[in-house]
Amino acid sequence: MAITDKTRKVLWGRSGNRCAICKMELVVDSTPHDDESVVGDECHIVSSRPEGPRYDATYPAEDLDAYQNLILLCRTHHKQVDDQTATFSADILRQMKSNHEVWVLERLEDPERPKPVRLRRIKENIPSFLSRLTTGKEILDLVSNAMGYSFDHDDLKSQQEVDLVGGFIQTVQDWGEVSAGMESGDRVQTAYSLTASLRELEENGFLAFGAREVQLLEGGIQAVPSSWPIAILRILRRDNAEKLSQTVAKTTDEKPN
Repeated sequence: MAITDKTRKVLWGRSGNRCAICKMELVVDSTPHDDESVVGDECHIVSSRPEGPRYDATYPAEDLDAYQNLILLCRTHHKQVDDQTATFSADILRQMKSNHEVWVLERLEDPERPKPVRLRRIKENIPSFLSRLTTGKEILDLVSNAMGYSFDHDDLKSQQEVDLVGGFIQTVQDWGEVSAGMESGDRVQTAYSLTASLRELEENGFLAFGAREVQLLEGGIQAVPSSWPIAILRILRRDNAEKLSQTVAKTTDEKPN
């Protein structure tokens, strides 16, 4: 079987020519020298291939190319949901599709300006403590696919410490921002490199602590709030016994970068 023209038209129409995750337009305007470019994909929620993402042997074969098993995504998020099947389960994608179609209808029916965008913290999502990070893999896992960062450090006493701690934090953020497109081999190499940088920090008397906090992004063009994970990283002196004994995420009044 294959996706029919009617099914494609229904999917694109109800999705409003927008990615169900980032709301990006999926048809790019033509230029004086080129035609329009389609940057959207009709993505299967449940794969028809046994080795494919979210494959379910019990799913009816006749429904695999049906509208209810499809979601419209930009190519970046198509790759992400197929790479990260534990995060983007079939049920999660179906809910995202439903929320997106409600958003499309509300946008077409309501011409008012979008509400201001804001991040809202959820009490139960605020970490009660920060865990010590001892490997580069732990650091890479912390910042991978984060939407924002909350970094802090003890007072620094020399330019050498500024270069060391500042360079480490910048490197961590840089890897976090490109983590979504990293191949498996690149992740291994990056984790190894971060472990070496972490060892250098420790040799100079600093320890790293971290946690994740999921906030909600509200307002803007989206009617339904979306998850906004924040990576929290603290660099503390090894001899700072007071902070090391607390290791509490005192982030109540902080705003992510």
